[in-house]
Amino acid sequence: MQRPIEDYALIGDHQTAALVARTGSIDWLCLPRFDSAACFAALLGEDEHGHWRIAPQGADLCARRAYRPDSLVLDTEWDTPDGTVRVTDFMPQRDRAPDLVRVVEGVEGEVTVRSTLRLRFDYGSVVPWMRRSDGHRVAVAGPDAVWLRTEPDVRAWGRADATHAEFTVRAGERVTFVLTWHPSHEPRPPLIDVERALRESVDDWRAWAARCRYEGPHRDAVVRSLITLKALTYAPTGGIVAAPTTSLPEELGGVRNWDYRYCWLRDSTLTLAALLTAGYREEAEAWRDWLLRAVAGDPADLQIMYGLGGERRLPEADAAWLPGYAGSAPVRLGNAAVCQRQLDVYGEVVDSLWLARHSGMATRPHAWRIQLALMEFLRQVWREPDEGLWEVRGPRRQFVHSKVMAWVAADRTVRALEDRPDLEGDPDRWRRLRDEIHAEVCARGYDADRGTFTQSYGSRELDAALLLIPRVGFLPPDDPRVLGTIDAVREDLGTREGFVRRYSTDGITVDGLPGHEGVFLACSFWLADALHLSGRTKEARALFERLLELGNDVGLLAEEYDAAERRQLGNFPQAFSHVGLVTTAFSLFGPAPGTAG
Repeated sequence: MQRPIEDYALIGDHQTAALVARTGSIDWLCLPRFDSAACFAALLGEDEHGHWRIAPQGADLCARRAYRPDSLVLDTEWDTPDGTVRVTDFMPQRDRAPDLVRVVEGVEGEVTVRSTLRLRFDYGSVVPWMRRSDGHRVAVAGPDAVWLRTEPDVRAWGRADATHAEFTVRAGERVTFVLTWHPSHEPRPPLIDVERALRESVDDWRAWAARCRYEGPHRDAVVRSLITLKALTYAPTGGIVAAPTTSLPEELGGVRNWDYRYCWLRDSTLTLAALLTAGYREEAEAWRDWLLRAVAGDPADLQIMYGLGGERRLPEADAAWLPGYAGSAPVRLGNAAVCQRQLDVYGEVVDSLWLARHSGMATRPHAWRIQLALMEFLRQVWREPDEGLWEVRGPRRQFVHSKVMAWVAADRTVRALEDRPDLEGDPDRWRRLRDEIHAEVCARGYDADRGTFTQSYGSRELDAALLLIPRVGFLPPDDPRVLGTIDAVREDLGTREGFVRRYSTDGITVDGLPGHEGVFLACSFWLADALHLSGRTKEARALFERLLELGNDVGLLAEEYDAAERRQLGNFPQAFSHVGLVTTAFSLFGPAPGTAG
């Protein structure tokens, strides 16, 4: 039986990440990168698809677990009739190869512990050949090689294409397991010093967390969200993945399952603002530089997402051999939405560049030329329909949010030229474009009878992205049209608890897919922001408090939440949700956030 999504904790090394269940089983790990094939894929299938469990013999769920304060080092403890045992899981920042470290420590009494390692390369489809070498076990299949060593050596045996071990630990005794991946054609990497790696991991994370400038209520939740964002950053390039997982469902048993192990442009401004506001300029600059490299080229070829290094081809395929989380199929590898047109991304890129420039971030000489090229293309195509922010797989529409973000692109270009008269460009030209877009959106995207903006021109449907209208500066937060939109979104897309869906999935859906989905956590944070901006701060804070309660026991949030079943849904942990938490906390309790508008 698969564990609830919220039963998992995250560990990682800034290049990939693993999910650890409360049972002590690691059920998801891609090596060597976030977007590589998984060697543990039980999360999307059965134990036979790869996992590694270490736990007391006969035990199920742990008694308690927690990250060491301000770190990504996880301690999990079980109480048994014979005593208490702790497993510490972490992935040290790598020099060459990724290492997964699991330290078993006796706390009280004498406890028998079992380890079951079932390696399955290529998303659970390839059983490796296991052998002994230099006193260690090594698994090889095709391009992948994994070494397993223990200190001290423990009794181990192979059975049913898995490696099993059993040992006893007393109070104060430790047994360490280290799993190391490397390309199979290369020699084994140097062995790490586990004690030193553990000490440095904790110290490095705590030093990083100490830089956080937030001092308001719920600081632990804000710091945990920032640590999660850092953990989802691919250190070699600065790209930030939307999530470390693929195909965790937005509806249990449904088909709304997507691969999120890539970098979305829609996240750029909000992520950049959160990092800058929290005091993480170095990470913000790395993300901005990744953005500039990714979008370089013909503006007509701008994509909505890219790979960790800016890769453009992310073809989508189904892993038919995996049954999916809780039977939610298909399991998708890659994301076909990469081929969609979303005009809002031009606004998000230009807004990010404006924010970087406005914050005093070190400039890049080519950034303005890239921006002008994007603007010239946007000027020609902004009236065209697109798939919109949510990557609908139905017909293209005139999405209001896309037009608003086209306005943002023109507005930020005007403001940049006003701030820096030495920059090339005619501000009057872009003012005319800005005014033209604004007038059309207010005329065609607003339903005067209901007093609300709509999801698309002529539609009666609503969209939670409309909550961003005051935030980006399209209209003042006290404008009656904004207030009417906030109330309409709450009424039409909201739940009793105040959370909101992205859009309606009742009847004929805009996204062209069957089934439903949960409330969208990032959008629910946007609602709190909009309430605060419009003067309803008490309501905003109450909603923020309820959203915090949705985090799991170690403070992690998925993409969505099933309010009826009270469980998390979607890929996990989700960067967009944690960005929302950080930004809303600063809006409500901290210094004014560094968002544009």
